[in-house]
Amino acid sequence: MWLTLAFTSAALLGFYDVAKKKSLTGNAVLPVLLLNTLFSSLVFLPALLSAECGLGWFEGTVLEASPGTLHAHGLVVLKSVIVLTSWIFGYFGMKHLPITIVGPINATRPVMVLVGAMLVFGERLNACQWTGVLLALVSLFMLSRSSRREGVDFAHNVWILCIALAAVMGAVSGLYDKYIMARLDPVFVQSWYNLYQFFMMAVLTAAVWWPKRHASTPFHWSWAIPLISVFLSLADFAYLMALRDPDAMISVVSMVRRGSVVVSFACGALLFRERNLRAKAVDLILILVGMVFLWLGSR
Repeated sequence: MWLTLAFTSAALLGFYDVAKKKSLTGNAVLPVLLLNTLFSSLVFLPALLSAECGLGWFEGTVLEASPGTLHAHGLVVLKSVIVLTSWIFGYFGMKHLPITIVGPINATRPVMVLVGAMLVFGERLNACQWTGVLLALVSLFMLSRSSRREGVDFAHNVWILCIALAAVMGAVSGLYDKYIMARLDPVFVQSWYNLYQFFMMAVLTAAVWWPKRHASTPFHWSWAIPLISVFLSLADFAYLMALRDPDAMISVVSMVRRGSVVVSFACGALLFRERNLRAKAVDLILILVGMVFLWLGSR
């Protein structure tokens, strides 16, 4: 069940990246991110109110949650900081780079998570899973090389650095999620961390973007903005539910979620008319084969 949830999360993450790219094109980054955190908070606000006020609206459903302790809130605040840091770097990078370049860089996160999971949690992969991991790594390396044909200098591009930093923080978030999800309810985590992120982004936007809004990229509304929150909330919910399974392996879940690059690649070709697609298509096939091996090894 946890692997099915991981694949579901991967598909939703792909659509999340597409909505994010559409929203950020020619738009101010911080207000878009602020609205994303706002809409994500609203999605889970009923569950939060039900739990905190003892209303019982979702009793017996997957959205049922219980109030958390001060220590639990502290853990969620730290998660909010980690994720928001990753998002800020990632949003700026996504705005200035093709989605078919951002996807492969983001897909390196499982490598970092794999190393971290082996060191921190003592996870071990079987032969079939290792085959899937190696195939995915080879395909990601090929994707990164083919992206050079689009004129992006990986060594001297600040937006590439932003995406790389976002990937590192995303890997840290994945390892931290494995730790806290063994201790906290997923609905409690998701509802509160969205709310904490909104408050953080409200302060950041007011302090950094608002005073200079007339001298920087203007903000304009796009209906893709609320879709960011919808796809992300559903993807995160499936992800956190997967990690609740005691048999779930964070290294495998993280690798499967990076399969979202397939969705973003397809939409990059169809919606954004990005270039160099033929060379990248072969690499994506390797990613799919790698995902199959991961699935077979986890049955």
